[in-house]
Amino acid sequence: MAIFGGCSAGLEKTLSSLAVGEGGIVSKIEGDGSLKKRILEMGLVPGTEVRIERKAPLNDPVSVWFRGYELSLRVDEADAVFIRPKGCAGCSGGCR
Repeated sequence: MAIFGGCSAGLEKTLSSLAVGEGGIVSKIEGDGSLKKRILEMGLVPGTEVRIERKAPLNDPVSVWFRGYELSLRVDEADAVFIRPKGCAGCSGGCR
């Protein structure tokens, strides 16, 4: 499994685990090469601020707001995106 970025404080959650209205900063992307590449090409790169806008009744897809637009992600894509809290005072190194 390829990993891009990370949070040394262990405060990360997956994007799919956030509730509607919750958000944070992308800290890392996990997954195989093609999944990671697709997510990065959509603009979900470490350091990007995101917020959950909507979730379908069975939580698939997940609607995410970032960079001024809204994007729907499948749950497997949202599971690969890790989010740290905005401001993450406990972080050091790569997740700031």
